[in-house]
Formats: sequence, structure tokens, C-alpha cells
Amino acid sequence: MASALEHYVNNVRTMTSAGNFRELVDYLNDSIELLQRNQNLLDNVLETLDLQHHSLGVMYIVAAKITEIQNEDPEPVLSLVKRFVTICNGEQVRNAPQTYFDLFHAYTNLLVKRKLNTTQGIPVLTVAIEKIQLIESQLTPIHADLCQLCLCSKVFKPALYFLDVDVTTIASAEDHQDSTTKYFLLYYYYGGMIYAAVKNYDRALYFFEVAISTPATAMSHIMLEAYKKYVLISLILRGKQITIPKYSPQVIGRFIKPLSQHYHELSNVYINSGSPEAVRAVITKYQDTFVRDNNLGLVKQVLSTLYKKKIQRLTKTFLTLSLSDVASRASLSSPAEAEKYILNMIKSGEIFAAINQKDGMVVFHDDPEKYNTPHMYLNIQEDMNKIIELNKKITQMEEEIMLTPMFVKKSTIPESAVDDKGYPSEACE
Repeated sequence: MASALEHYVNNVRTMTSAGNFRELVDYLNDSIELLQRNQNLLDNVLETLDLQHHSLGVMYIVAAKITEIQNEDPEPVLSLVKRFVTICNGEQVRNAPQTYFDLFHAYTNLLVKRKLNTTQGIPVLTVAIEKIQLIESQLTPIHADLCQLCLCSKVFKPALYFLDVDVTTIASAEDHQDSTTKYFLLYYYYGGMIYAAVKNYDRALYFFEVAISTPATAMSHIMLEAYKKYVLISLILRGKQITIPKYSPQVIGRFIKPLSQHYHELSNVYINSGSPEAVRAVITKYQDTFVRDNNLGLVKQVLSTLYKKKIQRLTKTFLTLSLSDVASRASLSSPAEAEKYILNMIKSGEIFAAINQKDGMVVFHDDPEKYNTPHMYLNIQEDMNKIIELNKKITQMEEEIMLTPMFVKKSTIPESAVDDKGYPSEACE
């Protein structure tokens, strides 16, 4: 082993034993080039270090190996990352969060770009997130990587475990704020796509809303794609285009809307015409755009909601109808298609009805829920407990903000010394 690498091993052992992790991180950052130059000797270095006791030193070696991988077989490196994340010391690696995040960004990119089995990366990213998190509601940059692997694999449950937890704090490295912002946007973009895939449109709309309303001074391609899906989901969920939040950055209105004209045309025809034929004509006209944006599936669901809205209106007017009458009044092509729509709507709880297969008649019913069952009482109690916990969390966060130096400084500055945006003017700097 080269003397420089022997010096590396000795420093890692000495500083780890002394608990000087900050000094060790500084040394490791200075040693990145050394590790990259000696790729052929890194396996020998790993044999001299303990994965758990020397987690920081090992992490930098693993990161060097995975970032420099070329055309060789990726399996040994993938196995090494899996073994590292399973055994490593979480308290140690938290001293170098950016290197930890970069390691798993590279791991995810390797799986996706090489078109490998992305399912194998899901448990690895799950453990990686849990190792680095301080609390369950902390968002990390590698949450986005997990969501990306789940989307590629079409295995959504592992991501939903994290997505269902509302974020209260964000883990980031102070010197890499731009990177943190990118993965913050990707998390909410990928999360919205996952919720849309499992048809939880209310949650999907919220995630896309967060992505497009994140403070920004320049337009992000991620925000543009999130906005397109935001328009489609708002039509599916509410039957109208929801106004974006007032606190959204100005670039949304100035640049993103003009770049989404096809989606706005679809929205306008959907809202103003309400005709499936007119909506289908717009879809056909801009099909290439919708396919290129990977939004054709959502666009077809927008069209499907028009038929569902027509069927829902029929339930308010008629008690019974034949399937052929439903097809005619809802602009569907055949009684068989009408039956398919009705069965799906009954299954999802959108309408309450029964179909008599003998005479082809549909009987519409009122909502059977009387809100007086033990199950409904438990649901209400759970919702109340969530609201109580949310109120406690907001109060706690408000207290933490009030104690920050920036807030204290701003609150003690007289109004005359504050500019139009609420920031201290140059006179009081």
C-alpha cells in the first residue's frame, strides 16, 4: 500500500479513537483527490478499516469508488454500498452529511442510468434515510432518490411511508444550499407523481403546489413540470383550474404559464365547454406534447372525469335509468362502456348505485353513511388528535423562530428603519 494511503488509514484510526470527528472530516475532504487517484488500491485500504468503528473514513472510500466507476461491473460497488449503510455508525456519518448525500445520489444515478434493477435500491435508501434522520419528520436530500427509485420500480409503498409524514425540518449541508433546493423540489415533484399514481389526488395536488410555490428568483425545469401536472390534477380533483397561491414566486406567472399554453387551452375547453368531444379534440391536437411530457395518462383521466361528472349529475335527477340511456346522456360510446364507468364509480365511492344485469337497468341510491357508527366516531377522533398535534407543532415552531437571532434583530428594529419588503434598510446596517 502506498505510503500516502497508509497515512490515511493511520489518521482515520487515530482521530476516530480520539473522537475528533470535525478534524477528521476536514482531513477527509482534503484527501478526496488522493482516494480518486488510487482507485486500484482502495479495496486494500477497506480491509484495514472497520465499517462501524471507522464509518467516516470508509464512507469517503465508498464515495470515491462509486463516483469514479466507469464501464466495469457495478455489482461489487452496489453490494459495498448496501453493506456500508447497514453497518455504518449514524452518529459518525452525520458529521459529513453532504458526502453521505452525494454517495446515495451517485448510487441512485448508477441504478437508473445503467437501467439496473432499481427495486434492489429501495431498501438501501430506506435504511440510509433512517440512519441520517434526527427525527421522523426531517426531510433529507436522499428522500428524492428513494421516490425516484420507487417510481422507476412502480413500487410505491416504501416511499408512501415517508411521504405520509408531514415535513417539519430539513436536513442540509450549509455549503450546498443549491443542491438542497434541487432535491427539495424533486422530493415534492416525485411525491406528487407517486400520489397521482395511487390516485390520492388531494395529496398529489398539495405536493405539486409546494413545488411551484417554493421561493425562487429563476425558473426551474422541475417547477415547470410540476405546474403542468398541477393544472391536470386540479381538473381531475376539483373540475376547475385552481389559482396558484399568492405567495408563489413571480416567475410562475411570468414564465411558467406561457410555457404551458397547451395545458391552459385544455383547461379552458374543459371548464368552458364541458364537452367530451371538444376536450378529446384538444388532446388529439397536442398529443405529441402530452406524450413528450409523460402526461398523457393524466390527460386521459381529465377526459374521464367529464364522463364521471355527467353520470353524477344523472344521480341527482333520476332514480332509475337503463344503461343505454346513461350512455346516451353521458356521451359514452356504448351501454358496455357506461356499465364499466358506473361499476368503477361504485367501487371508488363516487356514486351509490346497483345494476340489474337482467334488464340492464341502473338504480341510483342515496349515500348510506349516517355518521353515527363507532367507526366514523373513531375517524373523527383521529382527525381531532391530528389537529391538536398540529397545533402543538405550530406553537413549538413559532417559539423556535422567535428565539432565532434574525427574528430578534428584525423585531427590535424600528419601523422607520425597515424597507418595503420588511428588511433592514441600509441606514441601519
